[in-house]
Amino acid sequence: MSVDREQVLRSAAALLTRKSTSTMDEVARAAGISRATLHRHFAGRDALVRALEELGLQECEAALGRARLGEDGACDALRRLLKEIEPAAGLLAFLVTENQLFEGEEQHEGWSRIDARLAALFRRGQENGEFRIDLTPVWLTEALYGLIGSAAWAVLDGRVAAKDFSYMIAELLIGGAQRRVES
Repeated sequence: MSVDREQVLRSAAALLTRKSTSTMDEVARAAGISRATLHRHFAGRDALVRALEELGLQECEAALGRARLGEDGACDALRRLLKEIEPAAGLLAFLVTENQLFEGEEQHEGWSRIDARLAALFRRGQENGEFRIDLTPVWLTEALYGLIGSAAWAVLDGRVAAKDFSYMIAELLIGGAQRRVES
């Protein structure tokens, strides 16, 4: 029987998003394969996490492209991005908690590309008067990651309705980052 590697990764992502401490045995069961088959594809947890990182980066890059960040105002582009990133939010929530992905010189350059694109969006919003200039684009990018992760976990736990995911993040982040004109 042929094993669909992407299906295994998606099963692993779904499980690890709900339970980040899952063992390789649990991941194999969730994917409907034996532990030996899982190990033929991924030598261990680190290899699996790195493969999930690749999947997460691909999902982010695709969402960034579909969101058309250079079109319209920065607030509208951010709202589009949130709708596009929502399907990958759980995986991203898991990945940002995996410290080994962000330590040392082994960090994947894909994260830097995504960070740069998001920071550019926030910078554009600052330059066109939509966002406050006292909050750096780097900080707004980090805040966005944190809100995506928090919202993903709240939806997964059933504390927040999935339909409210992008609205809640946009309202909180844009509401706090919006430049207000003093009268």
